[in-house]
Amino acid sequence: MDDDFTKQPQAFINARMGIGTWAWGDRLFWGYGGEYNDEDLKKAFLVSVQGGINFFDTAEVYGQGKSELLLGRFIKEFGGEVKLASKFMPFPWRLSRRGLLRALKKSLKRLGVSQLDLYQIHMPIPPITVETWMDAMSEAYQAGLIKAIGVSNYSREQIQRAYETLAKQGVKLASTQVEYSLLNREIEQNGVKQLCDELGISIIAYSPLAQGLLTGKYSSDQPPHGIRGRQQTRNYLKQIQPLITEMRRIGADHAGKPPVQVALNWLISKGVVPIPGVKTEEQALQNLETLAWTLSAEEIKKLDALSDQITHSDNHS
Repeated sequence: MDDDFTKQPQAFINARMGIGTWAWGDRLFWGYGGEYNDEDLKKAFLVSVQGGINFFDTAEVYGQGKSELLLGRFIKEFGGEVKLASKFMPFPWRLSRRGLLRALKKSLKRLGVSQLDLYQIHMPIPPITVETWMDAMSEAYQAGLIKAIGVSNYSREQIQRAYETLAKQGVKLASTQVEYSLLNREIEQNGVKQLCDELGISIIAYSPLAQGLLTGKYSSDQPPHGIRGRQQTRNYLKQIQPLITEMRRIGADHAGKPPVQVALNWLISKGVVPIPGVKTEEQALQNLETLAWTLSAEEIKKLDALSDQITHSDNHS
């Protein structure tokens, strides 16, 4: 389409990378309050924004609102410009457009801002239709509460429906947020990436390090702790080792860069915006260093080939 709305600037994407804040305030899955605390998160936040990464993605359900509260507090103390994205969870008992506007206003309050750069539907949960939620999003957009509209975990068909519903109202579907990494390339096979590329919808990649598996820290003898560790089979952790080994080799060729930076650079090479989580100052520095170099076409090809061999051979969930 050549309508004016397709040319609206996607103001929320002003960098090649953002920061995901799922772990901020989440005790059950990530162990917040144990291995890391508020002070660690504040340092990670400051290192990120001072280094030029100022796009942060959160959600009302992360830490049951705690993630938004922490982010809001850090932004206030920082005082500089930050691009903010949050998400609405369409629980089955939320049955009206008013429910979205109420939830949005609560998110804005927790974050301490009057407008979000991006607001997303967290996932498609019945019974309310894609169209109803897009109408509610459009209402929030027209009211000036949000600058851009996105979806998350939507199928190709649902993204198309969301795009068309908004288009009728002269509004652009700005983004889709999906799980995407060297260990999960489903969007390349199910048509989501192709559709988004065709329609100019930005792709935000969550779990870009496959919940830590691409850091190189884990093996079949040393699985991740807690729930994350129980989700992985020993066989799967063995199968990903050739890929990890190649990531180490590529990193060594780039002045000793770690697998984390290789994994993130691979995503950037695919034209998407990865949003790795940060819990510490060290992780924030790793992210910033990623932006200082790029993979060669040959290296991307090699990673693609090794990734192809394991992506569908064993399900790790």
